[in-house]
Amino acid sequence: MVVARIGVVTVSDRASQGIYEDLGGPAIREYLSKHITSEWTDVSRIVPDETDVVAKALIELADTEGCSLIVTTGGTGPAVRDITPEATELVCEKMMPGFGELMRQVSLQYVPTAILSRQTAGIRGKCLIVNLPGKPTSIAQCLDAVLPAIPYCIDIIGGAHIDVGNGVEAFRPKAK
Repeated sequence: MVVARIGVVTVSDRASQGIYEDLGGPAIREYLSKHITSEWTDVSRIVPDETDVVAKALIELADTEGCSLIVTTGGTGPAVRDITPEATELVCEKMMPGFGELMRQVSLQYVPTAILSRQTAGIRGKCLIVNLPGKPTSIAQCLDAVLPAIPYCIDIIGGAHIDVGNGVEAFRPKAK
């Protein structure tokens, strides 16, 4: 069986310069380690809020590193330097707006400012790219909402098989 490669990209000027501790990347890895039950390999990057740098990292992880899933954290708000959704759209062949819609819907149960979040998702080749917010508690809330759909989406696009568990059940249609 092919071991899934999963990219984790923290988008932050300060974290990429070592000024600020990256909290989002570790929160994603901890969440995925708990809920992905099949074998997988982490391929992480910390990059500044620069569209071309984020796009280059996403392309490298999808095309060169062979990631079936890339999860980003940070850069999804309305601030001038928040460019992660734009970089994601630049590199994807297909956008998957339902991911962002669901994440905002879930986040609105916790904070009214969730409507300011612009996270999205898209497909590049055999890789699903999902943008998450930067706050660790929001990361877990958003992944709780979308992780059940991720394995099947990756199956459909031809990525490596991923199994989940420990409180998360993936939806996969039953074979006829």
